[in-house]
Amino acid sequence: MKRAVLPGTFDPFTNGHFDILLRGLRIFDEVIIAVAPNPKKQPTFTIEERIELIREATKDIGNIKVEPFSGLLVEYVKSKRASAVIRGLRAVSDFEYEFQMALMNRSLDAEVETVFLTPSLEYTFLTATIIKEVASYGGCVTGLVPENVERALKAKFK
Repeated sequence: MKRAVLPGTFDPFTNGHFDILLRGLRIFDEVIIAVAPNPKKQPTFTIEERIELIREATKDIGNIKVEPFSGLLVEYVKSKRASAVIRGLRAVSDFEYEFQMALMNRSLDAEVETVFLTPSLEYTFLTATIIKEVASYGGCVTGLVPENVERALKAKFK
């Protein structure tokens, strides 16, 4: 079984993340969505809330797992017997950082590959930060996040 890890903060899980997940499932038999705490980003949702939101949004999709992770990504990937890390690239600005991370991961463990996937054109501008900002001002995020995430954002920013 070809297994990959899709890591991220997912604060919140967007349709861009969802799109990358679906693309990953075309290549891999199973994808583990690994949710990182990342306190540096001051998340809007707790890690437990993010995991639950992702599980609800993806409940109709098979061959995925959603779980927390912390520490070195390559160690987590090895512990899950995965062969690759999936990373989404929206723009050239993403590439430099992601490329550096992929090379660092390779230097830590040459067995772990990084697979870069690009989202559908309609999601290339989309970031969780933009979603949170728009939602915090009461703006419409319909079609940019799963429906359950939209409801959670509205409740969070009342």
